[in-house]
Parts: sequence; C-alpha cells; structure tokens
Amino acid sequence: MADLKLAQLPDRNPVKLSISVMPDLHQSLVEYAALYAQTYGREEPVSELIPAMLAAFLESDRAFGRARGNGK
Repeated sequence: MADLKLAQLPDRNPVKLSISVMPDLHQSLVEYAALYAQTYGREEPVSELIPAMLAAFLESDRAFGRARGNGK
C-alpha cells in the first residue's frame, strides 16, 4: 500500500438533527438571519446558519478545545 501525503478524508455525510427552540430564541435566530442578509447581501435560511453558528461557538470555546486536546 502506498503512503500518500493526503490522509484519508473524514466522513462527510451530514447528520440530520431535529431540535425545538423557545419562541424567543427563534425570534433571535430570525433577526440574526436578517442581519446576516443585510451584512452580506445574501439571504440564508436559519436552518443553514445554525450549523455554522454552532461550529463557530464550539471552535471559540477554549475549555472545550482543551478538553478535546486541541490546546486552545
């Protein structure tokens, strides 16, 4: 077997989650989506923004990064 420089790609199959949120959080998400559209000139549905928001949150959480061994 050859030793390739490129490692095997990770699983990229999306996992579908279903969540329920309180009305005030839903309203905040709708407002965020509106501000996103105003800022970037492109409307995106809340359902498309949430995964990126969660990823950004987890990436910025230093305690979580340390716990995972990322040393952040």
